[in-house]
Amino acid sequence: MTAVIGQYGYLAVLALIGLEALGVPLPGEASLISAALYAGATHRLGILGVIVAGVAGGTIGYSLGFLIGHWGGYRLIVRYGPYIRFDQAKAKLARYLFRRHGGKIIFFGRFVPILRAYGALLAGTSRMSWRPFLFFNAAGAIVFVVVLIGVVLVRRQERRLEAIAEDAFPGPLEGYPGGPPL
Repeated sequence: MTAVIGQYGYLAVLALIGLEALGVPLPGEASLISAALYAGATHRLGILGVIVAGVAGGTIGYSLGFLIGHWGGYRLIVRYGPYIRFDQAKAKLARYLFRRHGGKIIFFGRFVPILRAYGALLAGTSRMSWRPFLFFNAAGAIVFVVVLIGVVLVRRQERRLEAIAEDAFPGPLEGYPGGPPL
């Protein structure tokens, strides 16, 4: 993963996140984490560029998934739905849920792996309105990418600080649990 990101940079992040958002089973989340760590370790990529590429890839991929669902999703469900236990009743339920709660499903679906992969396709198939979809799609992509990268970088920084503290204070500190009695 790191070799691909090292060679293709932001384009790799955009493509992997975009294809995952489109429903292709690729490690988009892992590529985003790898790109953030690569950017922090090598400084050959900027973290802001990784964020922009991740948001753009997620937004574009989800939008394409929506359009595919809008143009041909219902026919796909009628034809192949029974193979994955997605029948007409579930299609009606999905349509109702997306009309009523579509924005919430799209926004928070970014944080749920199956919805992250197929939420846009279902939104298009369910005839969710385009404008709210686009707004919640972009907002969800921004929040998801920033939170994911933020968590990864904070954890990495915590490990660095723990290593520095262990080097500076090799033994247990007095007055702290495990330290010598005062």
